[in-house]
Amino acid sequence: MTETTTEGAPQSTAATVAGGSGRGEWELDPAHSHVGFTGTQMMISTVRGRFNEFSASLELDENNPESATIEARIQAPSLDSGFEYRDTHLKSPDFLDAENHPEIVFRSTRIERADDRFRLHGDLTIRGDTRPVVLDTEFHGIIPGEPGTRRAAFGARTTISRGDWGLNWNMPLGSDGVLVGDQVMIEIEATFIQRLDS
Repeated sequence: MTETTTEGAPQSTAATVAGGSGRGEWELDPAHSHVGFTGTQMMISTVRGRFNEFSASLELDENNPESATIEARIQAPSLDSGFEYRDTHLKSPDFLDAENHPEIVFRSTRIERADDRFRLHGDLTIRGDTRPVVLDTEFHGIIPGEPGTRRAAFGARTTISRGDWGLNWNMPLGSDGVLVGDQVMIEIEATFIQRLDS
C-alpha cells in the first residue's frame, strides 16, 4: 500500500489514508481499473478472464477510512475469457444467466483495518442470490489528477465458492474429476476520481 507524500516519495501504511480532506464522493475510472477472475478447468488448467464493463461509486472519509462505503456493478454480459465458446457457456443459465441477471452487484457493509491492509465486508449478488464476502484490500494512495480532481487507487482480492451462489453446473471427468473447479478467485484494481468542485 503506498501514499505519495508532499515530496512525492511513497510511504507504506494503511494509516496514511487518514489525515486527508474529509468525506467526499468518488467515481470509478474504468480506463484505469480491472475486474478479473481465475478458475480451474479439467482439474489442472488455469483459466483467467475479466469483465469489460463495470462501474462503482465510493464515499470516503480520509480521516476515518473504516467508515467508507462502496457500491459496484459489473455487467455480466461483458465477461471475456478470450475464448468465445467458453464465454457463451459461462453467460448461459448453467452459470451466470446473463440474459436474465445482467448485473453482478457488490455493496459494502463494513470495513476493518488488518495490519497494513483493510478487510472489506459486503454483500455480493450473483444471479439474484446475495451472499456475504470479504475482500482483502490494499490502499495504493491518493494523488492529484487533472485540474480540479484527485485520484485514489485500491487493490482487492477474494476467493469464493461458485456453488454458494447456485452455479453448480459441472461435468464428470474420469472416476473422480470434474470439468470446472468450484473455487473462483476475484481480483480487482480500482482507480477512483474525486471532482473537487462538485
